[in-house]
Amino acid sequence: MNYIEREQLISVLYRHRDTQSVKVLTGVRRCGKSTLLRHYADKLLADGVPERNIFVKRFDSFDMPLGYSAEQLYRDLRNAAETSESGTFYVMLDEIQEVDGWEKVVRRLQTREHTDVYITGSNAYLLSGELATYLAGRYVEVPVYPLSFREYASYVAQRSIRESQDQSFARYMMFGGMPGLYSDGAPEDLNQTKAQEILSAIYESVVIKDVATRYGIRDLATLEKLSRYLFATSGNLFSTNKVVGTLKSAGIGITNLTADNQIDALEKAFIIYGCEQSRLRGKELLRPQRKYYPVDNGFRNLAHGFDGSDQGAQLEGIVYMELRRRGYSVSIGTLPDGEIDFVARRGSEKIYIQVTLNMTDENTRARELAPLQKLNDAFPRMVLTLDHFGLGVTDEGITIRNVVDWLLK
Repeated sequence: MNYIEREQLISVLYRHRDTQSVKVLTGVRRCGKSTLLRHYADKLLADGVPERNIFVKRFDSFDMPLGYSAEQLYRDLRNAAETSESGTFYVMLDEIQEVDGWEKVVRRLQTREHTDVYITGSNAYLLSGELATYLAGRYVEVPVYPLSFREYASYVAQRSIRESQDQSFARYMMFGGMPGLYSDGAPEDLNQTKAQEILSAIYESVVIKDVATRYGIRDLATLEKLSRYLFATSGNLFSTNKVVGTLKSAGIGITNLTADNQIDALEKAFIIYGCEQSRLRGKELLRPQRKYYPVDNGFRNLAHGFDGSDQGAQLEGIVYMELRRRGYSVSIGTLPDGEIDFVARRGSEKIYIQVTLNMTDENTRARELAPLQKLNDAFPRMVLTLDHFGLGVTDEGITIRNVVDWLLK
């Protein structure tokens, strides 16, 4: 099996190594959390940490006994800690939400001296309820997303595959960055049939295990129709009334409340992310709308049968997820007479971003620049495009940049 280096995430774990905070790795199922944790354990061994000082357990594996309890976990941890050598005792609990009552075990671990704890989970439930109460202010969340284009391109380069950056990006844009797509074969061998099989299996696993089972949703057919609708229409302003009407016209009965609850469950499973409108000038919006984006562009194309349609929306989704990956909170900027695709904030930083396939057409160029030209603060303004021409800085100080170069920076 091929391992794809994720240096940035490894560096985040190292930065928090041997601190008292519990490290909580969250992300959609099969995005690489387990592999990342295993690779981190290997690095600790290479650093000289004794093997008996690293306790790793994956709770969704075939080898895990059915009905494994918090009491059994506590006993196993005590036995392992008693036989460990001097120095830090590292504990890595993968997909811990599979164990009922696990929160109390983690809380006790957090109070033990010279113990460094890492846990992973595929649902936002991990950071709610009892754990948030037990560990308030004593944990750090490490979001794990599917492969960035930079990680994917690095993997392609390591394999000495002869193709241009644009060719690599075209494949990434079509199939996405779920690690399972590339773990058992060369990227150039990936085709629509294989991608559909792998992504469909991941999607079904998320919908059944992390959404339907977790939240007691029995109507799987409606849940599947709703989630695929969100994938297929990503990048469009969302209206609950509209989606309920669309599903009803297709013979699927669903209420507004049910739709909202199911969307909330999909968000908590990290398979979709909502981006809300925010007013840049004038009064605050009383009822801000949202756009939804799948965690990985491959899911959008899965919903469309990989027909490559609406590449502008695809590109927008890739940029949105990259901004989240870089630690920004992201909203849609609304003006009285226009919209800015993304307003990205990170601490005191703020940047306005427009996303478009090309800027060569004068009408398109004028349309994309117009909302940015209406802003009068000093924060950076940028247009990201697939174009290689017409890049640079406008007279108004707006940067026009190739999106592939931006993704690789």
